[in-house]
Amino acid sequence: MKKLALLVGSLLVFIACKKENNENAGLQLTGNIKGLSQGKIYIQKIQDSTLVILDSIIFKGKDSNFESNIALDEPEMLYIFLDRGQTNSIDNNLPFFAEPGKMELNTTLKQFYADAKITGSKNHELLQEFNQMNQKFTAENLTLIEKRLNNEFNFNQQTADSIEQAYEKLLKRKYRFAANYAATHGEYEVAPYIVLSEIADISIPYLEEVSKKISPKVANSKYGKMLTKHIEERKASK
Repeated sequence: MKKLALLVGSLLVFIACKKENNENAGLQLTGNIKGLSQGKIYIQKIQDSTLVILDSIIFKGKDSNFESNIALDEPEMLYIFLDRGQTNSIDNNLPFFAEPGKMELNTTLKQFYADAKITGSKNHELLQEFNQMNQKFTAENLTLIEKRLNNEFNFNQQTADSIEQAYEKLLKRKYRFAANYAATHGEYEVAPYIVLSEIADISIPYLEEVSKKISPKVANSKYGKMLTKHIEERKASK
């Protein structure tokens, strides 16, 4: 009788653990889009160079809260597209680095992208930090573009050469920063993603050096495998 009781008890514990694991599997995304009373959001991912819809949520009435449960085995970039219904806006796309587990999005209808606050993902946190730093390089590049355009109206070769030299230096700084950031955070999936999205055309030795800093777990992830394949293809094309 005792053996039967122990067996039943063990079975119940196993079922409970299995149920808990199933409930925790994938991504549970909750959030609020303040001001959204009518419209729809699509949660998407890139698959074979095409955006694929993972879930869609319709908003009707005053409730702007939402919840979505998505099958997600590992950290991956996902995208939320806001269909505002009759109202058009270019501020409709929100990329985020999703991770299995619980995440939360809070934003507004008025500034869907700019007001977005996403929590629950270390990879997303690191990507935001990188993007904030990277914006400085973008701003400097825009300044150089403006100088280049102004020089076209009253062309001066010395000025043109100076602008090009400044651009080359800026590009090297940008690439060096991205490579160092990825290498420093090699235990996160955001590392190979940054390399692929920002500096895929950097020299092969640099790519290999950054790849060595990536942990075995991350190297075996989606973006880790993509980085390995990219390096192999770059070598083969030489």
